[in-house]
Amino acid sequence: MLTVAVTGATGAQGGATARALLAAGHRVRALTRTPDAPAAEALRRLGADVRHADFDDSLSLDAALAGADSLFAVTTPFGTDIATEIRQGKALLDAAAAEALGHVVFTSAAHADRDTGIPHYDSKEEIERHLRETGIPWTVIAPAAFMDNFASGWTLEGLRENTFAWPMPADRPLTLIPAEDIGAFAALALGRRADFAGRRIDIASDELTADGIAAVLSLATGRPVTHREVPLSYVRTHSDDLAAMFDYFTTSGLDVDVTGLRRAHPEVGWHTFDDWAAAQDWPALLDPTPKEPALS
Repeated sequence: MLTVAVTGATGAQGGATARALLAAGHRVRALTRTPDAPAAEALRRLGADVRHADFDDSLSLDAALAGADSLFAVTTPFGTDIATEIRQGKALLDAAAAEALGHVVFTSAAHADRDTGIPHYDSKEEIERHLRETGIPWTVIAPAAFMDNFASGWTLEGLRENTFAWPMPADRPLTLIPAEDIGAFAALALGRRADFAGRRIDIASDELTADGIAAVLSLATGRPVTHREVPLSYVRTHSDDLAAMFDYFTTSGLDVDVTGLRRAHPEVGWHTFDDWAAAQDWPALLDPTPKEPALS
C-alpha cells in the first residue's frame, strides 16, 4: 500500500486519479487549495486525507508531501497563465525532490514533447524537462484530447442547437480520452513503479473524426446533431493558444496508439467515446434553464 499525494484533487484528472488509487487500496492525500469544496468532501467520504496545499506556498507543499511515497502532479495555465504554470510546476517538483519522494507521475499532453508551438503544450514540455533534471524516479503520462470537454463550453452550447461546432474538418481524426481513464492509467503507473519509471507515454482511449463524434453525440443525446466547422480565425479571437492547438490537430494530427495501449494495459478498462457519451446526463446538460439554488 502506497501513500500518494495527488495534486489538483478537486479537478478532473486529480479527482479521477484519487478515486482510482483509493479503489486500488492505496492511501491518498488529496491536495487542494479548496479543502472545503464539495469535491473535496466527496473524496473524504471515500477515505482520502484532504489537505490544503498551494503551489505558491512552499511551506504548505512541504507539509503536504512529507512522508508520502509518491506524487501525482498536474498543472494548468488556464485560470492563470503559462509563466505561472511553469513556475508553480517547477516549485512542486522541487518540493517533491526535497522530500526525496520515490516516484512522480506527471500528467502532460500527448505530443507535448514534439515542439508543437502550442503554448500550453510547450509549458508542459518545460516542466517535463525539469522533472527529468530533479533526479526523482519519474513517469510522464500524456493524455490526448479530453472527452469530458464535449459536455461543456462551446460544444455544449452548440449541442443545444443540434450542432457540433468544432474547429476541425469533418474527416480529420482526433484521439480522445476521458478523465476516468487518465486516472486509471495514472494509478496503474503509480502502483507499478518498476514497470513505468523513466517512461513517457502518450495515452488515448479512442479515435474518431468530427463527423464520427457528431454521430455518437446524435445517438447519445437523441438529437439530430450535425458537425459545423468553426473557422480558426474565430477561435483565435478568443484564444491564440487554443487556435494553435486546433491548427496542430488538423495539420500534424494527434496520433496515439490506441490499439497498442488497449492490448498492453487492459486493466485500465478503456472507454470508447460511445461509452463516455452514453454515461452523460444529457437532458440535464442540454437544459438551458438556469438552476435555482437549493434552499437551506
